[in-house]
Amino acid sequence: MNAPDTALQGQDTAVIGHLYIAFELGEKSWKLSLSDAVLAPSRHTVAAGDKEAVLSVIAKAKARCRLPTGGAIRSCYEAGRDGFWLHRWLMEQGIQNLVVDSASIEVNRRARRAKTDRLDADKLLSMLMRYHAGERRVWAIARIPTPEQEDERRLHRELERLSRERTAHTNRIRSLLTLHNVRVAHVGTRSWKHWWTVHGSQLPPGLRAEIEREVARLALVATQIKTIEAQQHEDMKAGAQPAIAMLARLSGIGVRSAWVLTKELFGWRRFHNRREVAGCLGLTPTPYSSGESQVDQGISKAGNKRSRWLMIELAWSWLRYQPTSHLTQWFNARFAPNGKRMRRVGIVALARRLAIALWRYLECGEIPSGASLKPIAK
Repeated sequence: MNAPDTALQGQDTAVIGHLYIAFELGEKSWKLSLSDAVLAPSRHTVAAGDKEAVLSVIAKAKARCRLPTGGAIRSCYEAGRDGFWLHRWLMEQGIQNLVVDSASIEVNRRARRAKTDRLDADKLLSMLMRYHAGERRVWAIARIPTPEQEDERRLHRELERLSRERTAHTNRIRSLLTLHNVRVAHVGTRSWKHWWTVHGSQLPPGLRAEIEREVARLALVATQIKTIEAQQHEDMKAGAQPAIAMLARLSGIGVRSAWVLTKELFGWRRFHNRREVAGCLGLTPTPYSSGESQVDQGISKAGNKRSRWLMIELAWSWLRYQPTSHLTQWFNARFAPNGKRMRRVGIVALARRLAIALWRYLECGEIPSGASLKPIAK
């Protein structure tokens, strides 16, 4: 028998008498595995996003398990492309739902293991019952933002994608010109427009037409980036983003970086101590100790990757723009004289300490020791 059939067999636990549902979400169809922790799981397939079909499957499972109509229902699914709308809808239906971090789900360590949507749904169902039986560390649960908090992320994430697209268009134009040994330092600027007017006619017509189309797309992306950045600055001036304004006052932190940190990390998460801050960023060490073997595996790299990458960049920027701060002096004394490798190791430690200092700055108004602030613009 598989794990869902045997996980709670013969045990008198608090999970008995509830209906448990595991969703395996796909692009075209969803796999549902349902059980009351007594009977073997029943498995159903519904069209992706079909809420009426889900309710019908739940009603059939309740009848099969002979559960009362108003009995408690507990469900789970892995965080993914469907986001949190399903979680909110399930909660509206009175279903206790959990959104699970996919990376935290335990897997078979054999070199080859069977993996299908049905097996994945059964695995989730088994772990869901274990979680409600008391094994709270069986997986990691995602923290769900409000619809407003989730919508506030759209602006800076779109800006991030547009910036990558701008770089892609620029690199493409340079690559096309390099095919004819033509090298241009700046693409899309005023100097580029003058250069193109003078030298563009000398290129083959097919290449010239392709570059002109790329330039048109590049101009559209640049316009959209300016629009978003202008909107961010307008919100700042209007006083609608006080936390972002606080962070942007520190030398070495710009509006764009402050925006990402606030919307991705500090704006909607509540931390109780410094370990939670570092853990959410994935900047905590991951030891490995077994018998006589003790290995340092480096940082965990769990949590919000956007914020983690940004904190590493801000740590380098902090060294440049905050030379008198205690954090910079600590880094220079401990890591700077020891070569490039130790500097790369030390910058992660500095990023961790800087994140904690910024958290305390936003929560308590405690300015990082020795840090300088930008003058308030009139």
